[in-house]
Amino acid sequence: MLEVIHHDGYDPTVRSPYVPAIRPGRGGLVFLSGITAAPPYHDHPHVPEVFDSIPGGIAEQMGMLLENLERTLASAGCGKGDVVNLIRFFTDVEHDQDVVNRMQAEWFEGHVPTSTSVEVSRLATDPRLRIEIQAVAFGGDN
Repeated sequence: MLEVIHHDGYDPTVRSPYVPAIRPGRGGLVFLSGITAAPPYHDHPHVPEVFDSIPGGIAEQMGMLLENLERTLASAGCGKGDVVNLIRFFTDVEHDQDVVNRMQAEWFEGHVPTSTSVEVSRLATDPRLRIEIQAVAFGGDN
């Protein structure tokens, strides 16, 4: 049995091929979809204008990403300290990694999950996005 997790205010009319998170019925793990600075719910196929308001700087995008991550974790009944794994997708690891590492460390407030970093040519959501993070959290036995 899988529990699909949505944010408050979820709009089922938005056409999306993914959900923010899924919790298996046993074991307490929560698997989060890739998170960016983009609105968690957006139509597919993508409408480029939806992403026009996202700033181009990595610090601004990472700040928005962390807000989206926190919201998804909270929707699953988890917090920052429950994150056990991150997979980070950069479009420019050389220029962005130091900023992301600093902001991530500040956000996690001393907690350090396992992580993997990968550089990709672009992110599927929008070519202006520079970072995407996929996470796994442990929210206790259910």
